[in-house]
Amino acid sequence: MIFEIEDKLVTSEIFENNFVCDLNACKGECCVAGDSGAPVEKEEIPIMEHVLPIVKKYMMQKGIAQIEKDGVAVIDYDNEYVTPLIGKSGACAFVYFDKDDIAKCAIEAAYNAGEITFQKPISCHLYPIRLSKLTNYTAINYNRWHICKPACACGNKLEVPIYKFLRTPIERKFGKDFFNQLEIAAAELEK
Repeated sequence: MIFEIEDKLVTSEIFENNFVCDLNACKGECCVAGDSGAPVEKEEIPIMEHVLPIVKKYMMQKGIAQIEKDGVAVIDYDNEYVTPLIGKSGACAFVYFDKDDIAKCAIEAAYNAGEITFQKPISCHLYPIRLSKLTNYTAINYNRWHICKPACACGNKLEVPIYKFLRTPIERKFGKDFFNQLEIAAAELEK
């Protein structure tokens, strides 16, 4: 089922499926797997370039070298901006590994340390929601990826639907009023 809210088409899957990231189980695999980087919105590129000098201290040397070669965003096979990958490894150039060998985002590390105000690309913050631009709408879809099975299991255990888990990034991208409308849509779906 699709809900039309403002200029967004929202899949009911974000209400019907549960999700809570479990980094101890998945080790941040979404930051190191795949054949393309994380989507980056065009307006995020100058922000990422601006914070890069601060973010670099959290990055791996290979990631710094890749960004020095390619920049903070590249065009992928879908003709969209994405974060660069380190070589052919699949790892995002902004990734680093913590003491527990969990892949984490260097941009978010700088944000969490209070050094920058940009948290990370919105596509990363919204995951497993993916946005698609249509002519007159933005489609809000649930992106299933096998590496997120632990997050689905954790979400089921805690009974947290995707949209509730992602409240903060949804409000960051679309505002509190939009999130309130999602809650109304969820209640309609429950009826």
